[in-house]
Amino acid sequence: MFEKFTAGARAAVTCALEEARLRGDRRIGTEHLLLGLLHEPGSPAVRCLGVGLDDARAALEGLDRSALAAIGIDVRGVERPPVPVSRKRTPFTSGARSVLPRALVEVKRTGGRRLGPEHLLLALLACERPDPAAELMRQLGVDRGAVLERLGQGTG
Repeated sequence: MFEKFTAGARAAVTCALEEARLRGDRRIGTEHLLLGLLHEPGSPAVRCLGVGLDDARAALEGLDRSALAAIGIDVRGVERPPVPVSRKRTPFTSGARSVLPRALVEVKRTGGRRLGPEHLLLALLACERPDPAAELMRQLGVDRGAVLERLGQGTG
């Protein structure tokens, strides 16, 4: 499947893996795919999204703290331990796995040949809460309709 990816889409998935590792997560989720896209701030897809990597990381950290607080765990002042580097292949969550075929559908729908960052973004925009990417976009105040409109103007 990855042979159908543009260099930008492959870079986004590689960056998603790095984001998962930086956070100490054992699997690549939709939130990591979104963060991976944000590594290329000049790409048309990211410009349409209108958020930056640092803001998205901070928002995701805030969602983590809120989730832990909801079950009575206070992490203020607690730092993340160093993340051990694993040579094992990092699997995708089921949500992240479902984004890839949706992105391929977007390629066909838009008349493209290769899957680019904009197709990944379109597939991520289709995620519904409680999906982590949907929660993160909500936390960031992303207006899905406005992003879809800007993407339509940029690709059509």
